[in-house]
Amino acid sequence: MAGENGGAIFARTHSAVHSHDMAEDNLMEKIVSLCKRRGFIYPGSEIYGGLAGTFDYGPLGVELKNNVKQLWWRMFVQDRDDMCGVDAAILMNPKVWEASGHVSGFSDPLVECKKCKRRFRVDHVGDKCPECGGEFGEVRQFNMMFKTQIGANEDASSVSYLRPETAGGIFVNFKNVIDSFHPKLPFGIAQIGKAFRNEIAPRDFVFRSREFEQMEIEYFVNPSAWESSFEEWRRAVHTWTDAIGLAESSVHELEVGDGDRAHYSKRTIDFEFDFPFGRKELYGLAYRGDFDLSAHAKGSGQELSIITDDQTGEKVVPHVIEPSFGVDRTILAILANAYTEDTLGSEPRTYLKFNKTVAPIKAAVFPLLKNKPDLVAKAREVYLMLKKQVPQIMWDDNGNIGKRYRRQDEIGTPVCITIDFNTLGDPSNPSGQAKSELKDTVTIRDRDTGGQERIAIGDLASRI
Repeated sequence: MAGENGGAIFARTHSAVHSHDMAEDNLMEKIVSLCKRRGFIYPGSEIYGGLAGTFDYGPLGVELKNNVKQLWWRMFVQDRDDMCGVDAAILMNPKVWEASGHVSGFSDPLVECKKCKRRFRVDHVGDKCPECGGEFGEVRQFNMMFKTQIGANEDASSVSYLRPETAGGIFVNFKNVIDSFHPKLPFGIAQIGKAFRNEIAPRDFVFRSREFEQMEIEYFVNPSAWESSFEEWRRAVHTWTDAIGLAESSVHELEVGDGDRAHYSKRTIDFEFDFPFGRKELYGLAYRGDFDLSAHAKGSGQELSIITDDQTGEKVVPHVIEPSFGVDRTILAILANAYTEDTLGSEPRTYLKFNKTVAPIKAAVFPLLKNKPDLVAKAREVYLMLKKQVPQIMWDDNGNIGKRYRRQDEIGTPVCITIDFNTLGDPSNPSGQAKSELKDTVTIRDRDTGGQERIAIGDLASRI
């Protein structure tokens, strides 16, 4: 369980069975260590001792994250003709959260240790305090929304909240989208954005944190057609997990039972993933009925929810199918799925077996030797040419060629491109073995197999 200081943020986490058959007790530690060492994810505010439940994405992490978001937006918004997007404000009128029920009901059960005064979620502890063994007080509800003040006055009229989810911004803009674009049922509104929850016990790296990012869709349908739309989105979630490279055997559907679903939902599926610390929820798919539009119509006094179905000509209150995707949990699932240890040749290695679509670096370009100006100049020429066509290209001339390969493997770069004397067609190279017919070709090395082949420079962009 993470404490309030940086020393506990990257603490040991519990582990579970992992498909790569490596030591289970320290897999999460290995992933966390690699993320920090190679610039994927850092502890938040680390130089000041950190802040539990917050993380900063480093240079490679932000590329990975952007690849995920861009792929999601393309698949679910740009490639469809029944979807549009919004980017709503994080700060909203507090009446939004009163109408949605968050102010009164967005709570977790909390207990406080009578001895050390530490607080815990009830479902995360036993009968005694895990820190000092003390007795717990009575259970009480803890609202997880972050409260803030707007303006110079600090009174009840200035209270606002950091949004606990992105869906609210979609529902309050429903009327605006209808008035601007007059979409026909069924149609969806999508959003990617930050959300904030004052988690009692953030844990398991970026799986449960206090600041996170969501990719959400509210898909509006005729109530009579909700089941077919629900099935369509169920299949779409699996298409997505395949697109980002998650092993099919690691993704599981959990049909949420009557007693555990929200009162307004007739069906909810949790898509769970085999994380190193156990099988946990990755995505959600919920049928929300007309609860949200009706609640905001009542709370705002605006007519939001009646629309004419062009297929039937009838006026209906649209119902909603909600596919919800967590960006940070997606990143963690991708990292856990990609983390691999094997032996290549006689050397053990660690590498990230990223799907090429999401890999933060698509290829790295090397000169065989960095002290040979002609090699370096040609390598820079190839690097700059590729970077214009494939922006996520890395230059690397640090250390010997073997160390560069291992470093690129560890960050998940699919291919490495080496410019050597054969590329120059230079018969005066130290080995005396340059072949003129290999001029303007390079060595391209595959991350997963270590296999190498010669390829023409002109074919590189299409290959990677």
